[in-house]
Amino acid sequence: MDDEHGWTPLEIRPGDIGASADVDGLLAYLADRQQIGDLLVKEKALVFRGFGVARDRLEPVMDGVLPNRLAYVHGNSPRTKVGDNVYTSTEYPAEMTISMHNELSYSSSWPSRLMFYCEIAAESGGATPVVDGTRWLGALDQEVRDAFAGGVRYTQNLHDGYGLGKSWQDTFETEDRDRVEAYLADMEATWEWRPDGALRVSQIRPATVRHPVTGDEVWFNQADQWHPAALGDETAAALADVLPEEELPQSVSYADGGPIPAEHVLQVRDRGLSEAVDVDWVAGDVLLIDNVLVGHGRRPFTGSRRVLVAMTD
Repeated sequence: MDDEHGWTPLEIRPGDIGASADVDGLLAYLADRQQIGDLLVKEKALVFRGFGVARDRLEPVMDGVLPNRLAYVHGNSPRTKVGDNVYTSTEYPAEMTISMHNELSYSSSWPSRLMFYCEIAAESGGATPVVDGTRWLGALDQEVRDAFAGGVRYTQNLHDGYGLGKSWQDTFETEDRDRVEAYLADMEATWEWRPDGALRVSQIRPATVRHPVTGDEVWFNQADQWHPAALGDETAAALADVLPEEELPQSVSYADGGPIPAEHVLQVRDRGLSEAVDVDWVAGDVLLIDNVLVGHGRRPFTGSRRVLVAMTD
């Protein structure tokens, strides 16, 4: 893996840990959960390679690295549930780059760890880039960091079954409005049920957070992904012809409601990608990341690619 940025995920192979080159060897190593937890905080991301993890042996591996698997509740990206709180990675077209982000950083509750599993490696491309959040923060101009100091306001418009973006039923994995409201209350969000059955949700979140163990301050928001500028000029213009910004499936502003300049979010996006290190997949690989210390994304690809993801609190 590329190490030109001074940081790269730690790659762990059977010979590195004196384990057999099979799933049983990996499971024996993962049995010491405290060791894995300490190593993950130290290294920020771990790649387990050469253990030949097949799909039908993935469950015990997940149990070893994700003590309490979470549902992808309040997730805003398209994906398919394929098991017990196991999902496909974001299902955007293969030619698209998915920019760097920390999972659910727009929520007041996010997973502490993510695990990715490569079932099918792409014919070409398809790497998962990962970025050290402290380096991402440090790469931004002081002007941008100062502008975001007050935080970010995220707004979602979730339709009732038909419309742009995701429905509120898919987003919260329920059709029970009371359950949705209870979840949003816990998240300290504000919400409004619209006359057409849609749901508008708003949350104010900080732009950076500190890791609970290391104390490192990291860039931790998805303003660039929620901003129209990140859609590209043509797509943004087409959407503007159909909907005002406040009616888009998702939008973002500074916490005080002020608009975020396009050049700010494009700098955030581009410098996150430039600081990233690619994890080039081999079928059977497992990637474990600290979701606060490390952001992730996806490079474009050709051919079939199937990467699964699960998370824990």
